[in-house]
Amino acid sequence: MTESEFLDLADATLNAIELALENACDTSELDVECSRSGNVLEVECIDNGSKIIINSQAPMQEMWLAARSGGFHYRYDGSHWLNTRDGRELYATLSEVVSSQAGVAVTLKP
Repeated sequence: MTESEFLDLADATLNAIELALENACDTSELDVECSRSGNVLEVECIDNGSKIIINSQAPMQEMWLAARSGGFHYRYDGSHWLNTRDGRELYATLSEVVSSQAGVAVTLKP
């Protein structure tokens, strides 16, 4: 994948995550606020002020997720972003992280 293709994919992924979180806020008790600056999406859990950061790393062609539970790196396999350590899909981990930090069970989908 070229750097340009990666940047387009990463941007689309961050947009999709933000939309999924907005939809979850509209359809559940989830209360988070998203703010985007370039390749960084910051998700703040309103009730406790904790943050989740999702950003792209162009040199590595990875998406990174930072949360209270740790840091995770994802590479695109042609159809999904998969964790470089255990192969879990980005949205599955993101759903768990958001649910844990926000205290509201949510399932996020691309």
